[in-house]
Amino acid sequence: MPLKRGLFLITGLTSVTLGTIGIVVPLLPTVPFILLAAYCFARSSDRLHNWLMTHPWFSQGLNDWQNKRSINKRLKRKAMIMTTLSFVVSIAIVPLLWVQIMLVCMLCILLLFLWQIPELD
Repeated sequence: MPLKRGLFLITGLTSVTLGTIGIVVPLLPTVPFILLAAYCFARSSDRLHNWLMTHPWFSQGLNDWQNKRSINKRLKRKAMIMTTLSFVVSIAIVPLLWVQIMLVCMLCILLLFLWQIPELD
């Protein structure tokens, strides 16, 4: 049991780190890493789970998702805009056409996923 708890803790810490870096680095997603961190911390550390669930940057979105399986309309719009901007910058920087096409496809899939998430008014 301690090994499993340790793996969840390491995965959670790594996910928080990657999610935080993803705030400023295009193509590194923030939301999936923070959700994964919340999942891992819930199984490994009450203290870190409580910290993440009350963190000023992440708490509202995490609590809305955990309790209502939906997100705030404003947060959803911001996520879609920032995702689009990040991908557009990446598409403009990448010189290879096949990579640009792949990025456009990934953007469309991600935007479709975000669009389907229920909204809170």
